Amino acid sequence: MATRTATAERSTERLTLGERVRMAGGLMPYWLVLPTILLILVIAVYPMIDSIRISLLDNPLLPSPNFVGLSNYLRVLGDPVFQGATATTLIFTVISVALETIFGLGIALLINKTFPGRGLVRAAILVPWAFPTVVSAQMWLLMYNDQTGIITYILQLLHLLAPGDTLIGSSSGVIIASLITDVWKTTPFMALLLLAGLQVIPAELYEAASVDGSTRWQQFWNITMPMLKNPLLIALLFRTLDAVRVFDLFYVFGQRSVPSMASYADFHMFAGTPDEFAPGVASAVIVFILGIIISLIFVSMMRDVVREAA
Repeated sequence: MATRTATAERSTERLTLGERVRMAGGLMPYWLVLPTILLILVIAVYPMIDSIRISLLDNPLLPSPNFVGLSNYLRVLGDPVFQGATATTLIFTVISVALETIFGLGIALLINKTFPGRGLVRAAILVPWAFPTVVSAQMWLLMYNDQTGIITYILQLLHLLAPGDTLIGSSSGVIIASLITDVWKTTPFMALLLLAGLQVIPAELYEAASVDGSTRWQQFWNITMPMLKNPLLIALLFRTLDAVRVFDLFYVFGQRSVPSMASYADFHMFAGTPDEFAPGVASAVIVFILGIIISLIFVSMMRDVVREAA
């Protein structure tokens, strides 16, 4: 009896670090993941920390640069071009993610059903996503071309464009062209993630709802959407982060005339004067911070979903 009491008291005490390590299998698991941790530190963590350091200098390309604090950030935030790039990026992010979510959910609902050739259809819709973004942008650039572009020809035929004009000839046109290309390329990714969420929903729920006389629309709102909240948030997190750091599309379609936040940073770091390098790094750090804020928001939302489910 005394032994059991002592054991119970011991189990209620807080375990020390050494006891936790022994319970988890000793040091072997930590040795096994050590190479991966070191690789992440070298190729991810160190460049991020060094970028922050560079963004606080006046001209890091000089042998002895001066520390200027947040001056580069204030310079970037006060630049009308960066303000326009921020507005362009946010507009692109909101519209592209919304359209890809709607179309992706529709496609996921369709291919989740059983029909002949379903496997072939699932493989075929992933083809646009398999192309690198810069390759997709170059392909669509040919279709936006003012001489051989089929899209330009159709828009001119419908009198939506003037003769000799192109869709990428204006700032709004570049955003629209980027949206079209991005929705075409990335909707399959959204559909794939949402399809994975749909396939874990028990079919018995729909059968029971049908017996109770509920319509397809009621089943969608009362069963599908609540059960799909967490996969949907994960898909939205991935796509929002990807859209915020969009580079390839605006680099190909907009160049310097209509930059995104990421292409603005690239032009200043690698196509500007030495004096523009540090502000370019500062703008890249701003994109990174924006990504962290978005991640924290979505992670908080996912935690709330888990608490509701529990």
